[in-house]
Amino acid sequence: MNAPIFRSGAVLLALAALFLVAGCAPERSGDVYQRGEALRAQSVEFGTIESLRPVRIDGGQSGVGTVGGAVLGGIAGSTIGGGRGSTAGAVAGAILGGIVGSAVEKDVTKANGVEVTVRLDSGRMVAIVQEGSGDEFRPGDRVRVTSDGYTTRVTR
Repeated sequence: MNAPIFRSGAVLLALAALFLVAGCAPERSGDVYQRGEALRAQSVEFGTIESLRPVRIDGGQSGVGTVGGAVLGGIAGSTIGGGRGSTAGAVAGAILGGIVGSAVEKDVTKANGVEVTVRLDSGRMVAIVQEGSGDEFRPGDRVRVTSDGYTTRVTR
């Protein structure tokens, strides 16, 4: 008798968790640092922007969408039929939910970005892709390029 109430509560909880985590995708602009990047030495080079090109940054997959979708699909599928039908529905729902959840996570974490090509004062050319529109930059602008050996950013 309490099973439908429990299931609907579990479905709502799974949905809320999926949307909450999907909204937690890290921003990849030049002005945002992740916690692990703090207190890490970076090399700094100066240069001039040669060109800007809008790009699309593909979405990431942490696995949260897959797991959340599988849980949600399994719960929804288990409401189909009874006995073995309920079990089969739960398995099929979990598989389908995992596929859908993975696709949703990838789509939700897509972002607009800009490829910034910089001629460094050393004469070397580098291109850095970062999240954002690039509206803060123009060709000819003097910028600094910082890198910790893993993450490189262009800032003013």
